[in-house]
Formats: sequence, C-alpha cells, structure tokens
Amino acid sequence: MRCPIETGEGPELLLAFSSRRLDPDRTAALEGHIAECGPCAEFVLAQRSVSDALDSWEPPLVSSDFDRRLYQRIDQQVPWWDFLVRPFRPLSGARWAPVAAAAGLMIAVGLWVGHPEQTPAPPRTAQVEALPPEQAADALQEMQVMQEFSNLIHTDAPEPRM
Repeated sequence: MRCPIETGEGPELLLAFSSRRLDPDRTAALEGHIAECGPCAEFVLAQRSVSDALDSWEPPLVSSDFDRRLYQRIDQQVPWWDFLVRPFRPLSGARWAPVAAAAGLMIAVGLWVGHPEQTPAPPRTAQVEALPPEQAADALQEMQVMQEFSNLIHTDAPEPRM
C-alpha cells in the first residue's frame, strides 16, 4: 500500500481510520501500513489521544435554578441611559485603565520617533586666502573679459551689474 500522506489523501483516510469508520478490508490494509510507516503511526496515535481526551471530558454541571435565574435576568427592566453610563462606572473604568495607559505610551513614542531631537549643524566657516594685489587685479580683468564674452553671446540679455 502506498503511504496516504504521500498520495494526498492522508488526513481524511487516517482520520477515518482513527475514528474506526473504515470498512474492514481498508482497515486491515491500513493497519499493515501503519505498522511500517512512522509518520502515519504518529498521526494515528496523536488523533486517538485527542479522541480519548474528548471522550473522557465531562462538562460542568448546570445548577438546578439556572433557567429560572436566566429568565429572571432577561425579564429585568434596564433603563436606556444605563447602557450609556455603564462604561463610565468605577468598576468598568478599571478595565480600561491599562488600555488607556498603553495608548498614551504609544502616542508618546510615536511623537518622539516622529520628531527626534535635531542637533544643530556646525556653523560653516569660509576660508579666505589673501591674494597678492597683482593676482587680484588679473582676476578682475579675467572676469571683465568673461562678462564681455557673455554679452556677445547673449545680445538680448541686459548687462549684469557687479
């Protein structure tokens, strides 16, 4: 027999075997396979332990006056404003205190992460080199030549001032 887990029909077939709902022929064939296949045997063992645990579970007993108390609470008249005031009662406020504290903390963290402290940028300092007077004069002449050249190229532009 091919392994049911490998063929894809595994869970359904093994569940039917575990709950003893298979016909005798398939049960015998599957018992032989389970004796040789570790994963199938492990699945069946786990499923039978769950089934045995569910069979041994007993629900708690219901008190004899349960129905009477239930119908009494259903028939009880509650004013409409009680539904509005109920969340603000002291006992119910204790339930919301941790939620409010957590929300406040999340908002504070969000504001802190969204606006981290900004360190001021270091001031920029310009370094000025002292030029000899001849070199400064040559630089001014070259700037005038470039300005005249620029005016020749852009005849429609007004002359820039220095």
